[in-house]
Amino acid sequence: METLHFPYGNEQIEFRLQRRDRKTLAITVNPDSAVDVVAPMDATTDKILERVRKRAAWIQKQQRFFSQFRPRTLERQFIAGETHLYLGRQYRLKVVLDVQQQVKLYRGRLVVQSFRPQRQEITRALVEDWYRSRAHVKFRERLAVCQERFPIPEDFAPAGLVIRQLRQRWGSMTPGRKLILNDSLIRASVDAIDYVITHELCHIAHGHHGPKFYQLLNRVMPDWENRKVRLEQQLA
Repeated sequence: METLHFPYGNEQIEFRLQRRDRKTLAITVNPDSAVDVVAPMDATTDKILERVRKRAAWIQKQQRFFSQFRPRTLERQFIAGETHLYLGRQYRLKVVLDVQQQVKLYRGRLVVQSFRPQRQEITRALVEDWYRSRAHVKFRERLAVCQERFPIPEDFAPAGLVIRQLRQRWGSMTPGRKLILNDSLIRASVDAIDYVITHELCHIAHGHHGPKFYQLLNRVMPDWENRKVRLEQQLA
């Protein structure tokens, strides 16, 4: 798989290119606004760019439609009383003076213990570190559960799991079968997290978003569309 791009108006349109033994070129705009192109093995790069450029207006129209579902959460200030999501639930932030710096859930609150409670940047760093640590635990736990949805779970074991900030995507599966998950996904409910993981595991068998991909996704997670809507609503 390779990534190509070209200018269109004042923007750059970027797409991921896969070559396969087929006669026609297919363009897919995904819900995260990423663009996938599948082209014949013998198609030249110039010809592919020409064909995709002709669909640029349609691509941007699809991206604008999907953009309404992207995360739109207001920038957090990390001050006491502010609400923060964790696993789909809202927790009110409480910042207290303490010699030991840590973050914990306690009686429906996200409690930050800090020796400088008035320093918002310190509170932010503590909360974000806590989110990342919880993501590493929870995502591995849910990955094991999601693999069991498949008839032969070991055939859908990723080569590795990477958790990091992603600009537009909730997750991806690399050609080397490495599962990448957006660390912000820890704010979503478990059923929404499971949707993203299961979606990406399906890419181990089908690297595209064609009919066979959705046949597999429908088979292992029949309610994936409802889960997807909940994800978009929770993190909008």
